[in-house]
Amino acid sequence: MATRKITVSVPEELVESIKERVHPRGVSAYIAAAAAHRDAMDRLRELAERLEEEHGAVTADEEREAHARIAAIDDWHDEQRSRPGGAA
Repeated sequence: MATRKITVSVPEELVESIKERVHPRGVSAYIAAAAAHRDAMDRLRELAERLEEEHGAVTADEEREAHARIAAIDDWHDEQRSRPGGAA
């Protein structure tokens, strides 16, 4: 992926906090990852808004069912990891 150098203003305290966690040459990568995460979350929110406009809001029952499915998948993955020879 091509990169472009830009100038951004970041509060000094935040810069110092980041520098405590990463090598000084890793600050750009850390900030780029944070920006990529924010961009992905913004895109996901925009998609959710478009889907809600098209299909209506998710009901409480639908939300509960989705959470139950996610929990079942998490449980399955946990089982697979705990088995001898299972995924790490």
